Amino acid sequence: MVLSMPSEPSLHEDQMIVLYDGLCGLCDSVVQFLLRHDTKDVFRFAPQQSDFAQQILTRHGFDATAIETICLIENYKQPSEQVLTKSAATLRIAEGLGGIWNAAQVAKLLPHPLRDAAYDWFARNRFRFFGRRTECRLASPTEQHKFVG
Repeated sequence: MVLSMPSEPSLHEDQMIVLYDGLCGLCDSVVQFLLRHDTKDVFRFAPQQSDFAQQILTRHGFDATAIETICLIENYKQPSEQVLTKSAATLRIAEGLGGIWNAAQVAKLLPHPLRDAAYDWFARNRFRFFGRRTECRLASPTEQHKFVG
């Protein structure tokens, strides 16, 4: 199911877009966590099932219908736009939160392939651990400005 969201985002230079699986219980929990802890207003969100997310992923050579990772878009619509995935996205999100969450950067001491292997194992089992939704959750009126596309 592809979702359409109403607007083209207008982002500040330091804001990033988190593309998440809107049908994944873990991904929804991560979005809820980020909504509560994003005190610097760094993150915007779009479900991977949205037209918006699928256009970005396709632009960067990803199969938007089969992606199995959280994605972080930096520098949206700029020449330097990039998509971070797996452990790189997770660590950049922690860095964006700042504070105590910067402690996660110690994971960068591990080789990237090892970090991603651990991420892949967890991603393969996420539905078993956290369940699957039948539809994407809609943003509440107070959260609406954080959801783009």
